[in-house]
Amino acid sequence: MYDIQTNARGLVAHGVSTCHGCGLELAVRIIMSELGEKTIIVIPPGCAALFSGYGDETALKIPGFQGNLENTAAYASGIKAGLEFQGKDDVTVLGLAGDGGTVDIGLQALSGALERKDKILYICYDNEAYMNTGVQGSGSTPYRARTTTTPAGKASPPKDMIGIAVAHGIPYAATASIAYPVDFRRKLRYAKDVQGPVYIHLHTPCPTGWGYPVGKTIKVARLAVETCCWPLYDVKDGVYSMTKKVSNPRPLGEYLELQKRFRGLMPDEVEALESYIKDRYEMLLKGCN
Repeated sequence: MYDIQTNARGLVAHGVSTCHGCGLELAVRIIMSELGEKTIIVIPPGCAALFSGYGDETALKIPGFQGNLENTAAYASGIKAGLEFQGKDDVTVLGLAGDGGTVDIGLQALSGALERKDKILYICYDNEAYMNTGVQGSGSTPYRARTTTTPAGKASPPKDMIGIAVAHGIPYAATASIAYPVDFRRKLRYAKDVQGPVYIHLHTPCPTGWGYPVGKTIKVARLAVETCCWPLYDVKDGVYSMTKKVSNPRPLGEYLELQKRFRGLMPDEVEALESYIKDRYEMLLKGCN
């Protein structure tokens, strides 16, 4: 069995204060095991701030700091510029922010970094709401999902962040899932060598905000892919490719019934959600190699 902690070279503390069953903790261990110690990380306020630590303590053994919620990408760009000025080209500068700090509040700074073609790696860990501050809906919250600010279910679909990133003409963008670590690791390895900005949108289920048992995080994440709710693909220089094609999707109900945020949906609402997911997936397939 692959030992994430050993292969992370001790870069992540054995114990951190994330919630039980947190998908983000597994994500951080995978990320650090691939990027290694020559990494500088920028983390905004949010769930990932738990890895920044408190006071003079931190859960990560790499340089980094906690910035502001709206400018993770700008900080990362500045750090990379400083390293390049010093001739240090072998350091990965990583921006790690949640969906609130990426698809909403941090979108302007991210867009600027992508437009300038700054050589940074930006990973959005998407738990599909503002989980750190009370489970408010974000621009990444799924259609019909309930949050504290969308108690009747979100009426609009989430933003297409990969499409937004690709529209900037960047060399590489990808989706990923903690339930498919081999796929995620392959994308991280490729991203390290890309000469330009990279955007990875990572699915990290949250038992606290989604309302499922803490021991079912991987099952929920895997079902999201198997029901086509979370397609796995990448985009290299504008060319889309599926990295995990789902030929026979599992029933959407298997995914929805595990989560309290989707309980109470009427049959017509489920039908509308199924139609939206199917149409989006078929459109994505048509655009892939």
